[in-house]
Amino acid sequence: MSITLGVVMDPIESIAPYKDTTLAMMLAASARGWTVHSIEQKDMYLDQGRAFSRRREVHVFDNNEHWFEADEPVDAPLAEHDIILMRKDPPFDMDYIYTTYLLERAATEGVYVGNRPNSLRDVNEKLYTAWFSDLCPPTLVTTSSDRLKQFIKHHGDAIIKPLDGMGGAGIFRLTPDDPNINIILEHATLNDRRQIMAQRYIPEIKDGDKRILVVNGEAVPYALARVPAQGETRGNIAAGGRGVPVPIGDQERRIVDAVSPYLLERGLLFVGLDVIGSYLTEINVTSPTCARELDAYMQEQSGAAVPSSNGYTPGIADRYLDAVETAMNRS
Repeated sequence: MSITLGVVMDPIESIAPYKDTTLAMMLAASARGWTVHSIEQKDMYLDQGRAFSRRREVHVFDNNEHWFEADEPVDAPLAEHDIILMRKDPPFDMDYIYTTYLLERAATEGVYVGNRPNSLRDVNEKLYTAWFSDLCPPTLVTTSSDRLKQFIKHHGDAIIKPLDGMGGAGIFRLTPDDPNINIILEHATLNDRRQIMAQRYIPEIKDGDKRILVVNGEAVPYALARVPAQGETRGNIAAGGRGVPVPIGDQERRIVDAVSPYLLERGLLFVGLDVIGSYLTEINVTSPTCARELDAYMQEQSGAAVPSSNGYTPGIADRYLDAVETAMNRS
């Protein structure tokens, strides 16, 4: 069956193709003979209750210098797609939330949307860890600088971070005697008006913040340990961290087994769990990454994969498209 796929994403011109997981999904779809459209969040709209977008049909290639060609943009109903993947990067702001409502309108007309739009709203990547607090480090979410200072004093060393960011933006490591603690907390909380998260510092970050990809409820057998650069606390690749593939062990499997049934129940088929040491720290549902790095490592280990006509070598993205296609056929 010929399938038409829409991908809501950041401008395809701006991505880093060698590491872009969304591009891997588009390459996998193209290799299957699917028609692929790129859609930007700003180009989506409602007209008489129906969801539309300006879209471009794209032809993608696994080539770091020439990764796509695009037809002229056209306006069309979102319901002309069989499947839409929501892969817009954070920030998780009101524009993002409005987009999930437009995608829900498309879903009422028969489009399968992954990850499920209402679950993208409900499962905040930081806050949803509260549903699994026994797996997490000591955590506080508050607007109060005083409560945060008490938390930092009690634990001696803590990480604070915003609830809507990505890539390590806005993350600070604080100790009670940090001379900048007051101004950092004032800035982070917008003078006690914005909720932020504090977590006890986990020394095992030196070995990497492990990104575990969970596809259709099952973990990819390797995680990408994002090891902080010298003098850094953050392991995020965007903050200079170094990605090191590592096999997942019993501790990581215990976390995946505890969380994955809830992800499946919410229609979250492509999720990135962040684990430091033995602790779950985040549940990434908006546009989890690291598939390309893990694919490259696993293909190097096996040496068995054969590239398709567009240069793409099958990998993690194919597991996701298999799950999405199955879910589409069931719905």
